[in-house]
Amino acid sequence: MADILEIKKVSKTYNADSDNPVVALDGVDLNVAEGEFVSIIGPSGCGKSTLFNVIGGLIDDHHGEVLIEGRPVDGAHKDVGVVFQEESTFPWRTTLDNVAFPLEIEGVGKEERDALARKFIKLVGLDGFENHFPAQLSGGMKQRTAVARTLAYEPRIMLLDEPFGALDEQTRMLLGDKMLEIWSALNQTMLLITHNITEAVQLSDRVVVMSYRPGTIKEIINIELPRPRSSEVISTPEFGTYVGKLWTLLREEASRGMEEAEAEIAAT
Repeated sequence: MADILEIKKVSKTYNADSDNPVVALDGVDLNVAEGEFVSIIGPSGCGKSTLFNVIGGLIDDHHGEVLIEGRPVDGAHKDVGVVFQEESTFPWRTTLDNVAFPLEIEGVGKEERDALARKFIKLVGLDGFENHFPAQLSGGMKQRTAVARTLAYEPRIMLLDEPFGALDEQTRMLLGDKMLEIWSALNQTMLLITHNITEAVQLSDRVVVMSYRPGTIKEIINIELPRPRSSEVISTPEFGTYVGKLWTLLREEASRGMEEAEAEIAAT
């Protein structure tokens, strides 16, 4: 498949003009093929979310460039949808109205937007809950509502920033299965930030391991497990080998981050 996303020498420094600049990203290069599922893992503070904000056009004061099908990203991009970890449903709207919201903003007529919203509600497995309010839903159901709302305007690239990070392990695995069903049905390009190595291996074609700050790409691991794939693959020896390899790569960076954080605390 052709590359849909190109990240070229992207660097970002916070407080660049101060006495304490923080280099979040340093020369990140990454190409993502159309229809690929890529996970990005790394220790806290390695710049994963900063990278997503650059890709999504939410940060523009950076070095390097991001291209979608060869065209530079300059601000928010209609082909990029983002789902964050924080619960973001509107409590005064039903599931149907939450999912239909971006279509309403775009001026799509009620009949058409409701039909599209129902389509994506069914895709994420929430049919039957169209008239429920967020307070009546579980945490996982709220996040699936947020996923459906982002899918409703049909972005070609989905950025998933720890969308299931606040959920228990069993729910995460089952929602991982649901995300694979959605990805397969839509042939969408998906990038996932996660701290969960198991989740990364379960879902991905490739896993990108980032170094501790300044964030660079330490290594990229191809996940050569058969598709279609589900959480059942977790019990296989091959799966365990990938998890072990990724942890070995990540452990050094996580330890370095912990030591630096402890040193900063000790110095105050």
